[in-house]
Amino acid sequence: MATLTAEQLDDLQSFLKDWLRHAGRTQADLRRALRASSIRMPVLLEELARIHGRDGLIGLAERLCEIESLWQGEEDLADDDESPLPLALEDSLGQLDLLLREIRLDT
Repeated sequence: MATLTAEQLDDLQSFLKDWLRHAGRTQADLRRALRASSIRMPVLLEELARIHGRDGLIGLAERLCEIESLWQGEEDLADDDESPLPLALEDSLGQLDLLLREIRLDT
């Protein structure tokens, strides 16, 4: 598989920061989900680049969707009152699904 370019890594970093903010999550949450050794962004990007190198862009997008599902499941367990998802979380889930669908159509 091809490695991510510097520009792609910058785009991925911007995406991650926006995604984490909209999902109400932190780099520490992402570190736990990835089982990375540090919460530092370069370490997180390195782990995601490793996933991309092994599984390609589709694999990377699928892994991010799995993390989103994991987080949603954690929130569902913690949520006692069955209230609907916050709008920002719904938007981030929709964006990840659209991204995965677009990637699949490109391949």
